[in-house]
Amino acid sequence: MSQKSRDKTGRIVFKAKQYLRENWGAPFIITFMILLLFAAGALINNLEALANEIAIYAYYSLCIGVFLQFLCLLKYGKKEE
Repeated sequence: MSQKSRDKTGRIVFKAKQYLRENWGAPFIITFMILLLFAAGALINNLEALANEIAIYAYYSLCIGVFLQFLCLLKYGKKEE
């Protein structure tokens, strides 16, 4: 791996860590989207009970993510004004 590519990878990792530090709900919202895709896949395979269970956990993940994003808005939003 060249030095230039390592520098670029390091910057991407740094930016990702910085984004997640300021957006606490982002991992939960990403988890919500992934779980929703799995629920859709379960529905395609006629596994309605499994799809419902996955959708419930996806909803919980979304609620937690939105709540955490709201807290971030209260904490970091005032600095930008």
